[in-house]
Amino acid sequence: NVDLLPANIELSALEVTMGNVMSRELIMKEYIEAVRTEYDYILIDCMPSLGLMTINALVAADSVLIPVQAAYLPVKGLIHTIAMVKKRLNRQLIFEGILLTMVDFRTNYAKDVAGKVREAYGEKIEIFDTVIPMSVKAAETSAEGVSIFSHCLNGKVAKAYETIAKEVLRNEE
Repeated sequence: NVDLLPANIELSALEVTMGNVMSRELIMKEYIEAVRTEYDYILIDCMPSLGLMTINALVAADSVLIPVQAAYLPVKGLIHTIAMVKKRLNRQLIFEGILLTMVDFRTNYAKDVAGKVREAYGEKIEIFDTVIPMSVKAAETSAEGVSIFSHCLNGKVAKAYETIAKEVLRNEE
């Protein structure tokens, strides 16, 4: 009971063609609104950039979950952009929380960054308890074009994604 609408390389040209379109930030929202009642959840996965497609996704969204590698600066820029979208284009947008990904807690750097992210944003935005650990198995999924659940169902990354899904659903209640 899942519909998947995958992207391809041709989507990258869309930002160029949308450059002169009126109300270009609202295009995805119009399409989402047309099918919203047919789904319990609509997940929009964006590339890690702050381009027009990401802005469209934020305008169309009810809430945003921010997956970020354990690095402080990317979080800061993204949160600023989301705040601007919320202020100007989508006042109902809710911060679901920050999810630390590709975390290698064997390193002091990852521990320090995770601590700094929690310190800087933890009072304003939920920082999920669940973290997605660094794993070669996760990297292999991209090369193979399969989900982590198909590739390594009992691995630590699959377990972490299952846990974060449950955590998000609990927060919704």
